[in-house]
Amino acid sequence: MTGSLRSRLADRVDVAREELIDITRRLVAVASPNPPSDTHEVAQVAEALLRAIPGMEVERLEPAPRVVSLVGRLKSGKPGRRLIFNGHLDTFPLLEQLPWTVPPLGGVLKDGRLYGRGVCDMKGGMACSLLAASLLAQHRDAWSGEIVLTLAGDEENMGSLGTGWLLEHLPHARGDANICGDVGSPRVVRFGEKGLMWVEVEATGAPAHGAHVHRGVNAIDRLRAALDCLKELEQVPFQAPPVVTAAIARAKPISEALSGAGEAATLQRVTVNIGTIEGGTSPNLVPTHAIARADIRLPVGITTDVLVAKLDARLKPMEGVSWRAIRRFEPSFTDPDHEIVRRTAAVAAEVLGEAPAVNMRVGGSDSRWYRLHGVPTVVLGLTPFNMGGADEHVLVDELVAVAKIHTLVAFDFLSAGQ
Repeated sequence: MTGSLRSRLADRVDVAREELIDITRRLVAVASPNPPSDTHEVAQVAEALLRAIPGMEVERLEPAPRVVSLVGRLKSGKPGRRLIFNGHLDTFPLLEQLPWTVPPLGGVLKDGRLYGRGVCDMKGGMACSLLAASLLAQHRDAWSGEIVLTLAGDEENMGSLGTGWLLEHLPHARGDANICGDVGSPRVVRFGEKGLMWVEVEATGAPAHGAHVHRGVNAIDRLRAALDCLKELEQVPFQAPPVVTAAIARAKPISEALSGAGEAATLQRVTVNIGTIEGGTSPNLVPTHAIARADIRLPVGITTDVLVAKLDARLKPMEGVSWRAIRRFEPSFTDPDHEIVRRTAAVAAEVLGEAPAVNMRVGGSDSRWYRLHGVPTVVLGLTPFNMGGADEHVLVDELVAVAKIHTLVAFDFLSAGQ
């Protein structure tokens, strides 16, 4: 009976193709750009979608004005494990000045593609999880435990008022495993991600005319020297766990074909991107102030504390130079041999007809909050096309595939041992 129901669930996702498109369109139709992390309106739509699922209990949380998150609980009525579906309601800004060929909030369907701001990051992924919960709600006698959907605000702002807040304040926002439909690819099961540290480096000098440089101190020169030290962090040695390096190596042929050549190397080193530089007022004046901001990404095996100590040692002795960390979080991973990772990879292979890669993630996600709280986590979502740019879109066939993977992984995980 279980095998028969499992097959019917897979078929039911195919039948629900139009319903899945409609769920995604309804979410895309409401703007939720971050900044300002205003998810008040889109949360109303998501709440209605949750309440339409039979047996779903819904909580609406607002830790800061208009930063709204939702938690939906679907209980089987039998003791068992708790599976989390995590997603975020906020998106990149609309950026309507970009050359959109379709309305950013229109949810246009054309040539097998569904368009709109946030459709891949990650309203399409949330729609997949919502459909999975809806289908499993119709068969609560076939599985045990509960499904919890945490649909959070504030992810694009690092999640402290969204997923981070939920995990700190709601015990049932945690579980035995978490599936996140954030952007990626159904062909890559992501079990971890690099850490992040944003830093600001500031330099001061003494004024003078550009013809009399001997009478001044150039703040930009001081900043340049400091930034050279910052870039040297890319050479800091570290030791990654063998299970992570082995997984990255195995995943490389598939993962790099999707994410770009060099991804494997990037996953295994510190990277420093100097994103902004400001300083000076005129070419013929010695600048008295300069400031730069950089994005540092850390692989598993090194911590932000190590980088802080390195920067203090190198920058503090520099006259007229100061620095500070703006944001920071640690790299994290779930053992790639954990049950939720293995089940997700097995189902993805079944649905796609080919084995997926099992790999780390270059970018950050709210999944780090779950790993911080000891919840094993995988990320499996849609391939991003023009994410954050004009004509952001997803492939409808992938939307269906991801929904099927979410549905079957949840069923397998919660029916195991029945």
